[in-house]
Amino acid sequence: MSLNNLRATYKDQPDKVKVTPETSFVGLDAIDKVLAMPDVDVVLLTTPPGFRPEHYEKTVKAGKHAFVEKPIAVDAPGYRRFLEAVKVAKEKNLGLQSGFCWRSHDLEREVYKRVLGGELGKVQAAHGTYLGGTPWTKERKDEWKDLEYHLRNWMHMTWLSGDHLVEQAIHTVDKMCWAFGDANPVSAQAMGGRQQRVEAQYGNQWDHFSIVYDWGEERRGFLMCRQQAGCWGDVSDYIYGTKGVLRKKSGTMAVMKFADGNQWKYDGPKNDMYQTEHDEFFASIRAGQPVNFGEKIAHSTMVGILGRMAAYTGQPVAWEDAVKSTEKLGPEKLEWAMTLPVPPIAMPGRTKFA
Repeated sequence: MSLNNLRATYKDQPDKVKVTPETSFVGLDAIDKVLAMPDVDVVLLTTPPGFRPEHYEKTVKAGKHAFVEKPIAVDAPGYRRFLEAVKVAKEKNLGLQSGFCWRSHDLEREVYKRVLGGELGKVQAAHGTYLGGTPWTKERKDEWKDLEYHLRNWMHMTWLSGDHLVEQAIHTVDKMCWAFGDANPVSAQAMGGRQQRVEAQYGNQWDHFSIVYDWGEERRGFLMCRQQAGCWGDVSDYIYGTKGVLRKKSGTMAVMKFADGNQWKYDGPKNDMYQTEHDEFFASIRAGQPVNFGEKIAHSTMVGILGRMAAYTGQPVAWEDAVKSTEKLGPEKLEWAMTLPVPPIAMPGRTKFA
């Protein structure tokens, strides 16, 4: 389907899509076949996040640069595996561009430059929302094995997506991390559940979360995310400092209001952040100085995982404990014909931290 979409987009420029049966692969070993191609310099890792640590590890071993979509893992073992691969990538001078697209947005860059430069004073709190609707599902076909059914509905399977807090609202988590200088939070406490999307077609993920992150020194981050049809939608960010407040609501420009009565509004260029992140990445590779944002993309992912851990267990979870967690969400080994039931839905107070 992706190939057909590309061909439709560039129907008037067919030379832009140079894909043949010999260079098109399907299956669990498709990544190996792509990496074995000698003329491939950059790989785009955009499969379900549950595959990301293994695929990036293989990409680094093959000596390829990579665009790595967010998030980079769904659990702490995957986070640690990814970071080990990042270490090797830097030794090999391999580039890694992050799928956290807002880091390439002109408005956001200017806002956080000012925030981190101290214009709001010391950041005391951040509040973010990612309130959306219900994503698609694929009705199971008779010929699908368990694994194919999971993959076709990967967003609703926590071992593949990490739940929507980690897969979608991770953008809000990333901006919150940005506001606090990408420092490690001390801990998180959270709540949420599965209230509206209770049917089996929605796998084992939840449909709403509310997280409170503790960044120490009485500084907090507050995040609400939801995927429920028919509800109010909102994707907004607020930062509260000792000298003022930043407000960026859905579909509006950023405004800073200061305690002295003055305010600042962004009036700079409006770029296509998706294009910018690729333009800058390829320019860095061509210049022989490839950027590698591995630690940042891993850090924001793990902050999201920390919040999910606290919500699933119904207990406060410390950062130091979260990054050492041994809980692995997915199977140890995948086989196409394997029996793979949908794991049980997390129940706060019953689901234990591991």
